[in-house]
Amino acid sequence: MQRDVIDRSKAYWHDDSKLSQGELVWRDRYAWLKERGYQLRSRYSPNWKPSWLNKGENESGLGAEDGGAFSYTAGHLIDATRISDGRAVVLKGILRKKSPHEAEIAQFLSSEPLRSDPRNHCVPILDVLDDPVDNQTYIVMPMLVMCNIPFFQTVGEVVAFFQQALEGLQFMHQHNVAHRDAMFMSIMMDQSMWPEPRHHVFVTFSRDGTRRLKLSTRTERSPKYYWTDFSLSRRYDPEAGPRREKPAFSGDDSAPEHQGPLYKVPCDPMPTDVYYVGNLIREYANLGFMQELVDDMVRDSHEERPTMDEVFERFTQIRERLHWWEVRVSLICRTDEPVDRRARGARDVFRTARYILKGLSAIPVPGK
Repeated sequence: MQRDVIDRSKAYWHDDSKLSQGELVWRDRYAWLKERGYQLRSRYSPNWKPSWLNKGENESGLGAEDGGAFSYTAGHLIDATRISDGRAVVLKGILRKKSPHEAEIAQFLSSEPLRSDPRNHCVPILDVLDDPVDNQTYIVMPMLVMCNIPFFQTVGEVVAFFQQALEGLQFMHQHNVAHRDAMFMSIMMDQSMWPEPRHHVFVTFSRDGTRRLKLSTRTERSPKYYWTDFSLSRRYDPEAGPRREKPAFSGDDSAPEHQGPLYKVPCDPMPTDVYYVGNLIREYANLGFMQELVDDMVRDSHEERPTMDEVFERFTQIRERLHWWEVRVSLICRTDEPVDRRARGARDVFRTARYILKGLSAIPVPGK
């Protein structure tokens, strides 16, 4: 069964008192980022000394605000504080030579009037910083969390998710942008379910990593979802002729148009986006009311798949026909064990009664 929390006890660093190779770039940019208005954790200060050693403790830094496990970074991502207002943000480093289009597309989708359009579900870009030394750009984003952590509980919650995800991808396509890596890993959500700012990695803990937080459910406090990671994305000029791209090294390599000898043949990437999202819906076992739509989205011939305009229109019609008892039930993953399915089914009655007594919508809407 899918886990919704990273186990802190299994976070491993060979020596928390030393920076990893991936952290060194942030230490080297600490002063410059502070000048630009962003404060990294004390761990990345050039004058940093491990706080737990200062207290005379000869142990791991696990649990310390500046410990290695708590200040985990994937190298190109890190959390920071915007000095002007104390807001928690995330910085992403983009190598311009490797991803020449990412920052430009992210900024385009976050620019006005697109940014104010309620159909836009692309991550807001708060700032863009060009590294004065390396050929690198840093984009500043809100602190978000993976879209499926913690796990969706009800069918209604995942229907609300797909409504935003499909609408967001439709919006991108309408503005001539193909995502080209439309997977769960590329969709994040805001912190509506959290009572306070959370830790960058250990998502059920406070930002300093010292307290476990009690989260609301998606039904109680519905989040807004955002498309992120435009490293493989492309923006097209509709006057420049047909859209054609060779397959990208995305997380889903199952698209029929990318198999065998077709792998070297450029094709329109937008029907491939449709296929990818159809595959996301197929992850769940009890969304039969969407089966006909999904079958069309994953057709072998990319030319026979519906456009995102058609997908979202059909999805909206399906959603409007759903009855409350169809969406109050527990969501079932195809990989779930039978015992897990039975256990969740037993909880349905109590959860449904509680939500009905609270007057909560079966398909939650952000901000309501």
